[in-house]
Amino acid sequence: MNMSLSPDTQAILLLTAPLIAGRTEPSTELLTPREYNQLARVLIENDRQPGDLLGPDAGELIAKCRPIIDGTRLDRLLSRGFLLSQTIERWQARALWVTSRADADYPKRLKERLGEYAPPILYGCGDAAILESGGLAIVGSRHVEQALVEYTEHIGGLAAEARCTVVSGGARGIDQAAMRSALEMGGLVSGVLSDSLERAAMAREHREVLVGGRLVLISPYDPLAGFNVGNAMQRNKLIYALADAALVVSSDYEKGGTWSGAVEQLEKLRLIPIYVRSEGETGKGLDALRRKGAAPWPNPANPAEFSETLAAPIHHENEMPRQGELFVVREKPPNGANYHLDRPST
Repeated sequence: MNMSLSPDTQAILLLTAPLIAGRTEPSTELLTPREYNQLARVLIENDRQPGDLLGPDAGELIAKCRPIIDGTRLDRLLSRGFLLSQTIERWQARALWVTSRADADYPKRLKERLGEYAPPILYGCGDAAILESGGLAIVGSRHVEQALVEYTEHIGGLAAEARCTVVSGGARGIDQAAMRSALEMGGLVSGVLSDSLERAAMAREHREVLVGGRLVLISPYDPLAGFNVGNAMQRNKLIYALADAALVVSSDYEKGGTWSGAVEQLEKLRLIPIYVRSEGETGKGLDALRRKGAAPWPNPANPAEFSETLAAPIHHENEMPRQGELFVVREKPPNGANYHLDRPST
């Protein structure tokens, strides 16, 4: 993926991204995801694209957006062209790329599964083609005992042997153990980060596998953004949307990002089958996820059994899962909202 930004992506960056601000608090001027989606609907209704906001008749289009977003605010955001050019130079120097929902190379899994709930902008480093390979999402707590780290490393290595991509969040603990072991065994990894993408992309331990096309790191947040609990929780849906199935290795009960992400999948989005660790002391969190519909991980012993686990059938959308059975991919999100806009490219 290159850094030749389309007019649509440039416009979306100007409207939603902090750009060179990096670690500072995001400006209150920036459009929130909700505001951008409202704006996108107006553009669709007028058969226009975000890039048209930078065109010669932008004033007329901005006037049509006034009921949603104040025109003066839009003008100020769209006038940040020099700042954008400086930021693009910084990204290029660090081999970072950026894509938007308006681009053809935006990950299809995110667009098809999340629709307008997919991030308007996605930053990344590495081979973006890995994002379309599916695989197993391996998630869990940051603070875990060594035995669970070793268990996770075994699963990550087995996934690599089965030629299955590991998808995880890059956080210390379970996430990093899964990603590290898969890479050490020659496998592919998709890392969905909630912060510090630039630092991760520049890290010495990542350079060889990034250049070698075995690791891709992405984030819906500015590459210089620091850690934020809300961002960490929000990015969980991206991890699940990129995978074919998920394994929750450990989870606190009714708290933390791992818990909230798994519950969102089990009770609302239902994008993929969810497994929970079934070996050893599982704890209150995993037991509760079982009661909510997660299946026990069948502990495949070899790559062939691992592949069979990921290929296990799921039930029809209207069929409620029974105890121990798997949830289904749904075409629509909860609350009657439609994932697919009339023109989902914006």
